Amino acid sequence: MCILWYDNMSETKRVSMTLPDIMKREVDAIPETGYYDSRSEFLRDAIRTLLRERPELRISLACKLYEKGEISLGRAMEIADKDIESMKEILESRGISLRRGSKSVDEMEEAVEEWQE
Repeated sequence: MCILWYDNMSETKRVSMTLPDIMKREVDAIPETGYYDSRSEFLRDAIRTLLRERPELRISLACKLYEKGEISLGRAMEIADKDIESMKEILESRGISLRRGSKSVDEMEEAVEEWQE
């Protein structure tokens, strides 16, 4: 089964996942219920709902992506739903060093786009 994942730049990525047979049948039947137009729409909503209900998971996700250099501090704050000082404290408590300035052109462009919003 494949789902589509949308990030904040509306770029589409295909993700493959394995489900137990009964769960696959349930997910396959979702569009027939009329609640969702597709399996992908349902699974995106399920992921968003899970992340909304699990703040510690959002924080861990934000920290991991920041640590890997995949997102900026500003984006980590958005994902974790924390202000800058709280996010810095969380990163520090997990032994994650703050990056100062942009390391790449892509990161610098992302920072400029976030700043302009």
